[in-house]
Amino acid sequence: MNKKVGLFGALIVFVIALGGYFSLTAKRAVKPAASDAVVELGQGESYDLVAGFVEKEILGGKYRMLAYNGSIPGPLIRVKQGTEVILNFRNNADLASTVHSHGVRLDNAFDGVPGLTQQPVAPGGSFAYRVKFPDPGMYWYHPHLREDYAQELGLYGNYLVVPADPDYWAVVNREIALFLDDLLLTDGKLELSRTKVDHALMGRFGNVMLINGKADYLLAARQGEVVRLYLTNAANARPFNFAITDHLFKLVGGDGGGYERDEWRDSVLLGPSERVIVEVFFDRPGAFTLENITPGKTIRLGMVNVAATPVPPAREEDFTSLKARPAVSRSMDPLRPYLAKPPDKRLRLSIELKGGMAAMSGMAQGGHVMPDGAGMGHSMGPSPDGIEWEDPDPEMNRSSSPESVLWKIIDEESGKENMAIDWRLKRGEPVVIRIFNDPASAHPMQHPFHFHGQRFLVAARDGVRESNLVWKDTVLVPAGRTVDIVLDTTNPGRWMAHCHISEHLEASMMFGFRVE
Repeated sequence: MNKKVGLFGALIVFVIALGGYFSLTAKRAVKPAASDAVVELGQGESYDLVAGFVEKEILGGKYRMLAYNGSIPGPLIRVKQGTEVILNFRNNADLASTVHSHGVRLDNAFDGVPGLTQQPVAPGGSFAYRVKFPDPGMYWYHPHLREDYAQELGLYGNYLVVPADPDYWAVVNREIALFLDDLLLTDGKLELSRTKVDHALMGRFGNVMLINGKADYLLAARQGEVVRLYLTNAANARPFNFAITDHLFKLVGGDGGGYERDEWRDSVLLGPSERVIVEVFFDRPGAFTLENITPGKTIRLGMVNVAATPVPPAREEDFTSLKARPAVSRSMDPLRPYLAKPPDKRLRLSIELKGGMAAMSGMAQGGHVMPDGAGMGHSMGPSPDGIEWEDPDPEMNRSSSPESVLWKIIDEESGKENMAIDWRLKRGEPVVIRIFNDPASAHPMQHPFHFHGQRFLVAARDGVRESNLVWKDTVLVPAGRTVDIVLDTTNPGRWMAHCHISEHLEASMMFGFRVE
């Protein structure tokens, strides 16, 4: 394989105006999409990463989609912890783009935010990203311009950073990366606009579930195997509560590497852009379902076929023991004095509805008995867990846009909102931030909140201290809930923080901060 081979308001300004809604079914011959590409890169090596069109088959239909290097997901780039590589990005798509290395504590100049760290890469253009990987774990790359469109069409891929410590993870038979995603098909067509953002209210919930770009994903395993699964949620808005029927998970890691100690779980929850690392032991042959378990229903995502042929060597003994990671705990020790401190900063998440959308909201609330604190889209009452698992009003959501919906991040101390917020933080001085998701807003729903360039620890949820820590870059904040985090301000530069529901980002739910 060939190994040679930026201010935030500009997010919309630089999008190429090509007009209107259009069907994305293939209208001209394009290369069929590939999958499961893996690239190993060493220190200082270069790799060509190209965004372009592919023909993708989904449930018997063929669609013109976007891919990195012809693959959905894009190539899994595997590097050792501490490695620095060069990604030579070329944009062969028909809209401006960038590459954001999500969760990676890289140099600010290569963060891929248009108008802040670089100019957008125009169609036919290129940009060289120098990416260093100081932390082990699973990370991912995607555009940071019109994510609601380009990422939805397949522009996403993983980085797997192998720990420098060979004993960091337990021994397993195999490692497998799984992207969880969904697509919205209407009458057999994907309808998206290159110039107009829709679904700004709830975000785009799909009706076709995908694992690694496949609606019929099948994982082949053998009896006795222990498999480490690296899960990434690439959906625009949908949270996944991932499970495998009749199997227990060992939760071992999250966004930024391993937990302090392993835990047993029946399922694991991922908001958009979050990663979860689990191990599973296939102790018997049979067919088992990969599932998304929600309070309303269980959704089939794919299958696992476990063959009766035992795999040597058996790892059952390794699986049944829960591993502690003292090195991970030591890396968190500088932040422990801050875990019980009162917040230095307070953010409130809310929404403003404008024009006809506000009127529709009033009509929706006028037609039903609304529970206290419930807003539009929750006429039957908000979910007890504060999570919107499905689109409650598809027609209203489809008609919503950034012109009618303004999602808000509000700095409680200054009263500033969104891009008017400009925190100036000092390098090496951790900051305690309280994030409150206002249940009395016009449409309370969960928000996956992401900080660029830094990592953080979740200190508490609704005042209850976290007992098992993992480094994070995104945290899901359910409606009506409060999450306290400690931001590890070690990486200087001008950075972005935002909701990672793609349509909410386009509807202004973002702000900037500096680490000086």
